[in-house]
Amino acid sequence: MDALNRFIDHTLLAPTATADDLTRLCAEARAHDFFAVCVNSAWVSTAADELRGSGVKVASVIGFPLGAQLSASKAAESQFALEAGATELDLVIALGPLLAGDDAYVRADVAAVVTLAKAFDSSILVKVILETAVLSDEQIVRACELAREAGADFVKTSTGALDKKLALPGRATGATPDVVALMRQAVGDALGVKASGGIETRAQAEALIAAGATRIGTSHGVALLS
Repeated sequence: MDALNRFIDHTLLAPTATADDLTRLCAEARAHDFFAVCVNSAWVSTAADELRGSGVKVASVIGFPLGAQLSASKAAESQFALEAGATELDLVIALGPLLAGDDAYVRADVAAVVTLAKAFDSSILVKVILETAVLSDEQIVRACELAREAGADFVKTSTGALDKKLALPGRATGATPDVVALMRQAVGDALGVKASGGIETRAQAEALIAAGATRIGTSHGVALLS
């Protein structure tokens, strides 16, 4: 297995985050050579400035945390984030249409961001956040298939911001090896799988990687390397 640090998207998505918090996040990412930082779109330019020349990527969440925005709004946020220096976009899927079985809407919603991103720069990666805690196994597989059909590069487990009361019985709100394995089976080698939500220890991260995760999203990146 590659060094754990190169799996990590060092994450700060709290609504209370300040410029000092972002500076600290980026300093930690530089010091530990994490793969990326993951921030809200308003902080992309700050992160890009702090990380210039480091090799650490900047990922912006899009439509966070609900995924219920208009597709045009998600595309507009993506455009601003890319212009500010993001090289990866973590897009929250349209959960309502997905749960209602409106595959065409979900596919088009993802494609709106993918098309814009790839036109901006073909190397931009788009990750689709499924919020697996509210989905059945069948719905998780279908969401993975729709993300692939729309041209996304990754599927991702969770926002980490879901109200626990919305989770299905027995379904964790964060990443678990069984869900990651299901997602990996659904996408094969065609897409990456990002595990995120509730990852606080190295043992958790290693179990998720063993299950098929190729990226780990966590606000505990430094602790994972302890």
